Amino acid sequence: MARHFHPRSNHIARVLVLGAPLLAGLIGFCIWQLQQSPYATAQDVYVDQPVPFSHEHHVKGLGVDCRYCHTSVSDSSFAGIPPTKTCMTCHSQLWTNAGLLQPVRDSWQQDKPIQWNRVHRLPDYVFFNHEIHVNKGVGCSTCHGPVDEMPLMRQHSTLQMGWCLDCHRNPEKNLRPRDEAFNMKYTFPANQAEVGKDLAERYHVRSVRELTDCTTCHR
Repeated sequence: MARHFHPRSNHIARVLVLGAPLLAGLIGFCIWQLQQSPYATAQDVYVDQPVPFSHEHHVKGLGVDCRYCHTSVSDSSFAGIPPTKTCMTCHSQLWTNAGLLQPVRDSWQQDKPIQWNRVHRLPDYVFFNHEIHVNKGVGCSTCHGPVDEMPLMRQHSTLQMGWCLDCHRNPEKNLRPRDEAFNMKYTFPANQAEVGKDLAERYHVRSVRELTDCTTCHR
């Protein structure tokens, strides 16, 4: 009887049977790595802005409080972008001829807002409220990182669902007194587990079951 398959066909079949799962696993691993990479998350990626605003200079150097520019962070879902008037409060007197501030002066003279490029962007299907987090004792640096050390603003965390759930499953570890929410140099005490539990009760933080319910962030 004539042979229908080459003698090496069995070897090829074995390689395919063993190699296909390995190849699938490798592809899956690469996709997972891609999803965690700055290419997908934008973590630690600087965003070009019309004016190279330095948080390091204004916050660390001059001691400007977060709320001076982000006025609605304590009572709104959105932190707020400062209007040009806020910038000109100082820069109508300081650095009045600086070239890098020309877009600010043009915005003021033309009565047109500066088109800042958003750094922290969540998908449209995610609900996030700054007011709730601040008033529950979550500090700015918990999510935004050491903003006072950033010459140019960047996204400090991945902002992926797993990162959010890591906090929602154990919120006590990130809670601080409300009056310390805007303190960029705040350090958690050695007994944070005890302090966090007390703050969670005092600020009426929801249960882990509620915090991890899908409808809490997806509405």
